[in-house]
Amino acid sequence: MDLPSNFKIFARYNQRMNDQLMRVCEQLTTQQLHQPTGAFFPTVMDHWNHLLFGDLIMLRRLVDNGVVNIDAQTMASLPVARTVNDSFASNLTELRALRALVDRIFLDFTHELTPEMCNRPIRYTTTEGQVLERDLGAFCQHLFNHQTHHRGQLTGVLSQFGLDFGCTDLPVIVPDGDRD
Repeated sequence: MDLPSNFKIFARYNQRMNDQLMRVCEQLTTQQLHQPTGAFFPTVMDHWNHLLFGDLIMLRRLVDNGVVNIDAQTMASLPVARTVNDSFASNLTELRALRALVDRIFLDFTHELTPEMCNRPIRYTTTEGQVLERDLGAFCQHLFNHQTHHRGQLTGVLSQFGLDFGCTDLPVIVPDGDRD
């Protein structure tokens, strides 16, 4: 499998898992969404906001490198990620709308990827001020790994609430032939 095909699967998996976990979180009360959990991020909403932080900052880097093209209106509607503790949504309604938009952008982006593009270098500055240059393929691998890592933390928290978040297996979530 080539990298663009792999990233299309990851983008679809990302979208579906975010929706699946969002539906599970809708079973929580507002108080539960904001109560301390003792996890890496203090609350369920903090987990979701950090996922958005990573996605938004990496999306901005892709736009700045001319890899992702977003119309001005959509770009203006996206919050700017500045620090790892940024909050972009205080409730699930806000979160669902923003999450759906960002997930759609990543899906569309992966459909435009080519093997040649994955070898293209991109340059960006980390939140710590370090300037990095990485191949687009390695950057995308980090993007999707970051999402999966933190959703794993979120499922741990949801387990503490006694919620069933369902299957998280990629081949079940994105079956063969369901990659578009």
